[in-house]
Amino acid sequence: MAKASETTRCPWPGEDPLYVAYHDEEWGVPEYDDRALFEKLILDGFQAGLSWITILRKRESFREAFDGFEPEVIARYKPAKVEKLLQNPGIIRHRGKIEATIGNAKAWLEMKESGESFSEFLWSFSGGVPVQNKWKSIAHVPAETPMSIAMSKELKKRGFKFCGPTIVYAFAQAVGIVNDHLVTCPRHKTCSAMARNQNQ
Repeated sequence: MAKASETTRCPWPGEDPLYVAYHDEEWGVPEYDDRALFEKLILDGFQAGLSWITILRKRESFREAFDGFEPEVIARYKPAKVEKLLQNPGIIRHRGKIEATIGNAKAWLEMKESGESFSEFLWSFSGGVPVQNKWKSIAHVPAETPMSIAMSKELKKRGFKFCGPTIVYAFAQAVGIVNDHLVTCPRHKTCSAMARNQNQ
């Protein structure tokens, strides 16, 4: 897999090896799996008020604590499980976010049981194909867009929480619904090619 060079890579990962690997291997790659998209949306919700690297460093602990982010399992969590999670130092111990995760799992299941694909629902906001932005500077990249506002509104209608327009836009960037690698970053071209291959 092609790596972005230090001189042309998007500047936000800095020099942290974990962050650089995330940028070079994951961020902006089109994701279509329902469960994987659920996991990422939940983690972005936990990021609210924090930096993504904080979540990234705890991601494996989150996966273990939340049963691999299987919505069917999380939807059945009882109050005792919430209390246990609040004692887990490997995750962000925020009661509101933990309880929202359970509610979001139930909302995800409701969509599945009604025959609605979570992936198709999310990708519908970009017409089923990634938005290919061409930013030259990180200063030009927006925090939210009309698309993320619309997606946030519809997620909330379905019962999801911690999914405001800014959180949703960060999520869309991460899962490749939007390609926001700078045009000077080699990953812009790579992710763009992946998007075309998925939709041929």
